[in-house]
Amino acid sequence: MKARSALFQGVVVLLLVILMIVFSEHGFRASQEGLKLFFDVVLPSLLPFFIVSDLLLAYGVVHFLGELFEPLMRPLFNVPGAGSFVLSMGLAAGYPMDAVITAKFRRQGLCTRAEGERMLAFSNTADPLFIFGAVAVGMFGMPALGLTLAAAHYLGALLVGLSFRGWAKNEDAAARASTITPTAGIWQRAVAALLKARQEDTRPLGIVLQDAIRDSVATLFLIMSFIVLFSVFIRVLDATGAMTLLLWPLRQLLPLVGLAPALAHSLLQGVLEIDIGTAAAAKAHASLLQQAVVVSAIIAWSGLSVQAQVAAVLADTDIRMRPYVFARVLHAFYAAVLTLFLLPLFQGRLLQTFAIGGAASPPADFSHFLTAGLVLAGVGAVAPLAVGIVVTILRELKIVRMRV
Repeated sequence: MKARSALFQGVVVLLLVILMIVFSEHGFRASQEGLKLFFDVVLPSLLPFFIVSDLLLAYGVVHFLGELFEPLMRPLFNVPGAGSFVLSMGLAAGYPMDAVITAKFRRQGLCTRAEGERMLAFSNTADPLFIFGAVAVGMFGMPALGLTLAAAHYLGALLVGLSFRGWAKNEDAAARASTITPTAGIWQRAVAALLKARQEDTRPLGIVLQDAIRDSVATLFLIMSFIVLFSVFIRVLDATGAMTLLLWPLRQLLPLVGLAPALAHSLLQGVLEIDIGTAAAAKAHASLLQQAVVVSAIIAWSGLSVQAQVAAVLADTDIRMRPYVFARVLHAFYAAVLTLFLLPLFQGRLLQTFAIGGAASPPADFSHFLTAGLVLAGVGAVAPLAVGIVVTILRELKIVRMRV
């Protein structure tokens, strides 16, 4: 069985190389587009977060937050308090920031394998700037649509977290049973965790910063390679006509679930790459409601390109990809269903105005919407931490009781 699998994989890779040679012009242009996307969007948006997360880990801030937010994250999602940091950074920076931090947590022993899989299930989200700026404004030309897409996306992620709180519960039962209930107050434990983490990491600031930059750049260039590879892969599939063959069964299935066959191409592209799929859905000849449902599903699924990046980041840990992929399917379902109900609720007038597909003309000046997206990214990073602080204070004052 293993020999057949190895032979099949070898044939697929060889066929891909031959197609890249035959359609070299298409591959070259796709590589240019992938590199432009990386250097214009991905690198400047992710690099600062990667470096800052390393600094916060080195100086014990994450350990401090982990102790502080344990009473919030454990009852809700059955993850350690440090999961609040993963959630915050994932909201602010988007894919695959959460996977990078989760992998670091696992390597440093801040979570068990099962806890890492639970954290990754609900923290793997798109950033608000992408949803509001790139999709709602750039692709649809409808800034108000961003509210529906964002609400469906983030509510869907929380539902995934609640659905996954029982995942592999037996794996970390022994570790939880051996834990001694601390007698000190939560603030004292948080400060003690910070000091202990800093004492264990004796590197000076210069070395910490140097290591953070080196590791962040290495991870980002790994992500760049996947972006370019999948850009070429999608373009070659289009050039060979293979996409047309794959589209036929999908066109027959979509009407059964109430979607226009015209959305088949965008769904197929979205399975592979999130940006290409969402852009194609915005241009498809279908009702706005159907377009929004498909776009929500694509963003939640995140595309095989992003999932390959996550797999590469997790390669040196024991965190499994199977629960992560299942969580993406569940998130896509939740987001699509929520969009189905939220869009008529939030934007009834838009449904009447834009009854049939195609994106509307974008406004002449939408810089303020991009600014709003940046503000929402900041709020997304701070909100979970702020809620955790409030709950912790109320719990310490005996106003709120939550079992850990």
